[in-house]
Order: sequence, then structure tokens, then C-alpha cells
Amino acid sequence: MADQPDPLAMQGPAGANLYALLAAHFPADGDRCCIETQDGLRYSWDEVSRATARIANLLARLRLPEGARIAVHAEKSPESLLLYLATLRAGYVYLPLNTAYQEAEVDYFVGNAEPSLLVCSPRNEEWMARIAKRHAVAHLLTLGDARDGTLLAAADGCGDAFETVHRAPGDLAAILYTSGTTGRSKGAMLSHHNLASNAQVLHHYWRWRPGDVLLHALPIFHVHGLFVASHGALLNGSTMLWLPRFDPKAVIERLPRATVFMGVPTMYVRLLDDPAFDANACRNLRLFISGSAPLLPDTFREFEARTGQRILERYGMSETTMLTSNPYDGNRVAGTVGLPLPGVQVRVVDEAGSACAVDEIGAIQVKGPNVFSGYWRMPEKTREEFTDDGFFRTGDMGRWDANGYLTIVGRGKDLIISGGYNVYPKEIESYIDVLPGVFESAVIGVPDRDFGEAVTAVVVPRPGATVDAAEVIAALKAQIANFKVPKQVHVLAELPRNQMGKVQKNLLRERFGGG
Repeated sequence: MADQPDPLAMQGPAGANLYALLAAHFPADGDRCCIETQDGLRYSWDEVSRATARIANLLARLRLPEGARIAVHAEKSPESLLLYLATLRAGYVYLPLNTAYQEAEVDYFVGNAEPSLLVCSPRNEEWMARIAKRHAVAHLLTLGDARDGTLLAAADGCGDAFETVHRAPGDLAAILYTSGTTGRSKGAMLSHHNLASNAQVLHHYWRWRPGDVLLHALPIFHVHGLFVASHGALLNGSTMLWLPRFDPKAVIERLPRATVFMGVPTMYVRLLDDPAFDANACRNLRLFISGSAPLLPDTFREFEARTGQRILERYGMSETTMLTSNPYDGNRVAGTVGLPLPGVQVRVVDEAGSACAVDEIGAIQVKGPNVFSGYWRMPEKTREEFTDDGFFRTGDMGRWDANGYLTIVGRGKDLIISGGYNVYPKEIESYIDVLPGVFESAVIGVPDRDFGEAVTAVVVPRPGATVDAAEVIAALKAQIANFKVPKQVHVLAELPRNQMGKVQKNLLRERFGGG
């Protein structure tokens, strides 16, 4: 970390405000393009500065209280990114909400976070107004994906100069709610220093360079698209080719103009399904990054065979941003999430808290400047999730290999205890996924009278292939211990996933848990 700038040492009236760090790296030539949209709209760097100033002035005019939360449930657009930057600039706390959330879900987040301002898409204004009234939210504004809505209209009347508000490193910058697959979602509190330190480490580790162009096809309500991708481009002064959503043809059309692409595994699978995706389309790309869900080794190998490039897989969480990464210079190993990032401590421990040996599965715990301070208004839960020596219990299970690369084998809550034996779903999935005709799989535990939990597999066939459940079970019996072999195998056309590509095993447990 010694060769990387420290946001704690930032000087000037804005102190450690993350916006000030990013703005300090905007190009001197303010006429250069910062964001280019699918329909040809271009925001220059000067226009980004002026637009964020206008929105920040609007927020200041609302006289929001110190530390106010601004909850945003709006579609991806350049203006929604500008709202995020303006929130930082004005010294408030940004709270992005998944655009797939419906009224009952948003109602919980608003009730829990108590934002002072709620921003939503115009088409959702009616039910958002009900939520705002129910929870006494002071202000409701709209922001559409076609540069419409009351927020931009109000900001147009504000000045285009704004002095960035001073913030200390530990001050809250954002709250990200976890996906909440078990129980209620928790709000992870991320400080300016958490986000700034991680952005600077990734800038160095992934070798961002002058002239880089980011093709941005990720949503921006999540760590991957909002922090990892956007911060990377902004900190590097790089143009972003902005897509409102992932579309394989739109991505392939723009790839020759880009040098960096970040995606979730599902995106890479969809690109490989298109014959136009080849080495020529990727001729100017120097870096493909994957995260947010496990990348199948088969996808990794097929991608390399098609493009001549190896995807760089990394590992992070809402609570920590990025923790590990396969190296930029060095071997990228399929099925692993690489090495700990500089300044980040990662350990794998057994139930007694002792360090696990190579290839021994244990609980992943982490510590570093990127790790959050705790969960919003959940002090007891926060204390439970940190060890006495300050490591965060990620809830993930993993193992080291002989070269110090980390492999994630599943979530602790996904651990199956069958007949008193521990079964790790990812291990079983790795055997199933290489069977003939299998595209991917998900292994879950379902209630069972005899075993407590019965190992159950859900399998997706490759296009045009058929998968026989009995043959899957027979093949596994020849390879792994009998207690690990699924008692049942179900075949589906596809696995249920959330918007970030993560398999929703809770839905599979609900579907198959009663049989």
C-alpha cells in the first residue's frame, strides 16, 4: 500500500470527501467526453462538474438534516450517476435501491433507513408517494431515464458552482442493503474512506492507464456497477460508454471502442451465445472482469478459446467492496477469486478459529480499510459479525490452494448438514457441472426426516441436450462419498437469479423443500 495515495492524507476544504478525490482526477481538458449514452448523448467532464453542482445546490436548498439519507429507486441513466456524485458532494448519504423491488420491499427499506429524500422513476410516483407519506419522508422527487422528472427540472434553476462539503474519512457515504435471502435485509454502512481506499487499490492493481475506455453495462444500485466500475473510470479520467442495461448485441457493437469491460457471469454466457462475439470484436480490450456470482470454469475456458483472453475474476461484498482478485499480471486460475488485494487481510478458519491448512474448507474472515463499520441501526448484529480482533465474518466458506489463491465453496448458510456430515454445495456442483450435457447446477439442502437435510441438486441441461436424473446420481456415486450424493435431482430450463446474476437458492429451497 505504500506506493498508493492515501485518502486520509487528502488536503483542502473538502477533506476526505470521496467526490473531491474523484474530481481531483478529472482530466484537465474539461471538454473531453466523460459519459456517452446509447442514443449519442455526451456529457463532458466540465458538464459533469456543473450538473453535479446544480443537483448539490438543490439538495442544499432542501435544508436536509446532517447525515441525511437520500434513497434512490430509479432506472440507470447518466443522471442517476450524477445524483450519486452530487449526494457525495453535498455531504449526504446515498442509498441505492434495486429497481426490481416492489412497493412492499421498498416500504421496508424506507422505514428502516428513514431517508429525508426519496427519488423514484416517474412511473412509480403514485405508490412511492404512499410510502413517503406513511414514513413521513420530507421530500419526494422523480428522475426518469429519458432526462425527465421533477429532480432535474428543479435542479435546472440552481447554480452550477458548488463548494464540496468537508467530510472526515470515517463519515458515512453510502448505505447498501444486503440481498436478504434469509431474514430482513441489513444496511451496510460504507464510509468515504472505505470507498476511496478500495477505488485506489483497484486502480493500481488492475493497471488503469491513460486512454482506457470503460464499457458500462452493469446496473448502478450495486457495488459492482456503482463503485467498482464507475469509481474506476472516474478516478482514471476515462470515458464511459453507457448502456442502460446489458444487451449482447449493443455490447458487441461497442466493444471495439472499449478497453475495459466488467460483467457478471450471466453476461459472459450471453456474449458467448452470439457468434459475433469473437477475438476481432475484442481486439482493443485489455481487461475483462467478472464478479457478483461464481464464474463457471467452463465459461472461463470457452471465453479464452473464443477471444484469446482470460477473464479476471474477483471477490467482494456489499459490506466490504473488493477483497481479492486474480492478478492482472500473472496466472488467472479458473474457479478461484485470486489473491488478497493490497492492504486487505483474508483468513480461512475452522470452527475453533484456527487457520485452515491448504485445501481445508473453512469460514472466510476479512479485515482492511475497505471493510464497513457495521449495519445500520443494528449494533448487536454488528457485534456478532466481527471477531474480537476486528475481522468481519463474511459468511462465505472457502479454501486456499498451494499458490495462495482463494476458492469460494459457498455461503455458510448454504452449508448442508446431512446425517451429521457437512456438505458444501459448491463442491458437489463442481462435479455435476462437468457431466455430459450439463450446463450448470445448484445444490441445496431440503428438510428430511431421516437425515435432517437431504442433498438435492437442480440441473440445467445444455441447449439441445437431455439430462437424466438417475444417470447424474450414478455418476456422482462413482466419484464422491455417498453422503454427498444428491438424494434427488431436478431438471429445470434455467436457475432463478437476481439482477446481479446470483442464483436464488432460497427460491429453490421453497420450491423443492416440501417433497
